Amino acid sequence: MNLTADPWIPVVWDDGKPGMVSLADAFSRGHQIHDLVVRPHERIALMRLLICVAQAALDGPVDYEDWKTCQPRLVPAALDYLKRWQRAFELFGDGQRFLQVGDLKKKSGRQQEGDEGGNSVSKLDVALATGNNSTLFDNAGGTTRMFSDAQLARNLLSFQCFSPGGRIGVALWGGMETLGRGSSLHAPCIAAGMLHTLVRGGCLLETIRFNLLSRSQITQLYGEDRWGQPVWERLPDNAADGDVLRNATATHLGRLIPLARAVRLDESGLTMILANGLAFPTYPEWREPTATVVVRHIKDQPTRILLRASLGRAPWRELHSLTVKAISQTSNGGPLTLRENVSDDQPFDLWVGGLVADQAKLLDTVESVFHVPAAMLTDSVQRTYEAGVKHTASIEFRLRRAISAYHGEVGDNLNKAEMHDRRKRVQDKATSQFWTDVERHVSDLLAVVADPATLGLDNAWHKTAWGQATWRAVLAAYDSACPRGTARQIRAHALGRKTLFAAPDGRNTKQEVKA
Repeated sequence: MNLTADPWIPVVWDDGKPGMVSLADAFSRGHQIHDLVVRPHERIALMRLLICVAQAALDGPVDYEDWKTCQPRLVPAALDYLKRWQRAFELFGDGQRFLQVGDLKKKSGRQQEGDEGGNSVSKLDVALATGNNSTLFDNAGGTTRMFSDAQLARNLLSFQCFSPGGRIGVALWGGMETLGRGSSLHAPCIAAGMLHTLVRGGCLLETIRFNLLSRSQITQLYGEDRWGQPVWERLPDNAADGDVLRNATATHLGRLIPLARAVRLDESGLTMILANGLAFPTYPEWREPTATVVVRHIKDQPTRILLRASLGRAPWRELHSLTVKAISQTSNGGPLTLRENVSDDQPFDLWVGGLVADQAKLLDTVESVFHVPAAMLTDSVQRTYEAGVKHTASIEFRLRRAISAYHGEVGDNLNKAEMHDRRKRVQDKATSQFWTDVERHVSDLLAVVADPATLGLDNAWHKTAWGQATWRAVLAAYDSACPRGTARQIRAHALGRKTLFAAPDGRNTKQEVKA
């Protein structure tokens, strides 16, 4: 199978019909492709591949002016590039293979962490129950799995971008032991559990163009001589291959498609040799183009960190951080392409997603799409949006307090130290419902952002559609968590509801809710 010519990328066409395309098709017919149809981590990996091919083909764009005029050149340049490098995109065979190393052998006298026949290729799919991965959503763990070549290609690409750190087999790569002595670090796209953000266009070709960084941006952000070449153009012979190694781990194009693991697929497509690959510098030494940097207080000290993908905090709650234009590698801000590629006077779409991990344990994926008003790129409007999110968080705090009051009245004191875990379970169930209901009304929050005058001089969030939606959601969550089946429960419900409307200083705020 050759990835440039054979179909392996699932898409949806502009007429709504599904399809499968090759790399060449993704460019030649990109204006007809509405979007990719893949899981969040696969989307990130595929977009990095498409961006890498586009940037290598253009050898640019050189600067912003070149970016504005590069679209007519993009397709012919990409097709010519893929034709010249077609040999590097073979999935099997004796020659160069896509994201695989040639001279890779199992170390004599040492068994891989799979069986004697090698590792199952199911390990390339991070969502499956293989090794330490959970069986919660996959009950076929331990069985022999069959994958199509298209699935193998997508899994291999995603695995190189998102494989978590941990124990891994040792192999001989080019006659040398692979790095780590049986341990591996996170692949670049999952380091620090980062949340990824892409600007989305009206078609796939437009999306690719929106996410291209210029040579001048790369120099400004990362320093001189950091443009580089894709890893398939300069494939390392081993894990200590000098200047070739620097290209693969410390340049823009070299890192876009990382060789985080040393992989060699068996011709059967059932097993593989798997070992540690290259070590990649992480933030703050290197900032991934799709990452967002925020300030958090760690040990009472403001510290810049990467915004994490989270199961408990949906991406819309961080939209004010995602839309900040970063001015340097370490400054606060969202995806680096926002700085030049998005107009200050036009709304735009953002795709946000990532793979949620707890150290080496993968938990789930998250993704969201936002239609963002142009005003969100300004500091004052970002502060307004953040204030709206904080207002809603304050309502969550009231809900937790009201639930505790209710349970205390029915003789179930959740505030005792020994009840900590139970209190958290009860409150978390209700607040999860609350945030889920609120999320359906994010468009109301964006409407306030688009017209801040609706808040008035006193910042009366409760008078806005967003504030009213928040209160309806909190009342529904409270009623669900606090039943009224007995007289005692009715009294407790009334007490808890009174607590819900009371501000922290004891003032009653019932006027904030419309009848």
